[in-house]
Amino acid sequence: MKTYQTYSNFYITYINKGTNKSKTEHIRERPKMEETFRKEIVQRITKNLLDIQILRLINAEPMWGYKIKKQIEALSGVKLRHGALYPLLNRMEREGFLTSQKQKQGKRTRKVYTITTKGKQYIEAYHNILKEQIGNF
Repeated sequence: MKTYQTYSNFYITYINKGTNKSKTEHIRERPKMEETFRKEIVQRITKNLLDIQILRLINAEPMWGYKIKKQIEALSGVKLRHGALYPLLNRMEREGFLTSQKQKQGKRTRKVYTITTKGKQYIEAYHNILKEQIGNF
């Protein structure tokens, strides 16, 4: 039996030793390499476009810092340090992409972030540019 793999397809070739005839089967599996690429690309996007990822999350629902951190870690596999997240949230608020409001939850006070109209316009611009870039392939 001989096996070989191409980038997007996986084949197995069986060779009958008695008749010397071969039979090739195409197996539809997602190659492990593609999964590895996917994970790496998602992590690169998250690290390089963290502000966009945060805006997308908060656009879905208002969130506080710790919940944002956990959501990003769950979705991308990127460990996010508090020392990176909170200064970014503060900057995004100063620039008008987010607003925050303190909400009391039992004995705790959480700073809950909400996206602004400017933040929504920023996400829309990002999506439009991405579509243009992908369309040029």
